[in-house]
Amino acid sequence: MLFGSVVPSHLRSLSLKQALELTNLYLENAYKIEDPDIALVLCHEAEAALSQGKSANKKLRAHQNDARHEALREGMATAYIDLGKLLEKRGYQGEGQAMCEKAEKW
Repeated sequence: MLFGSVVPSHLRSLSLKQALELTNLYLENAYKIEDPDIALVLCHEAEAALSQGKSANKKLRAHQNDARHEALREGMATAYIDLGKLLEKRGYQGEGQAMCEKAEKW
């Protein structure tokens, strides 16, 4: 792979802020795209980024009362809700509801 040594793997650990920014980027584009297959790929990538955020959040337990950290956690909850609504809009009610339920954990 040409960029393998230059571009870090998406499996690399992201910060909570990075995970939220990446999730929002995927969601924004998933809402805009008309092709349903591409939209689902973007939704899948958004879910993967949210998972990265979940891992990053576990590492930041000591900062839970920090206002910036709380704002990021609220952003993650909102992103789960947005992903859920998008999936429901695309006809995936069960998956959408599951994402909305995950928002409650944030």
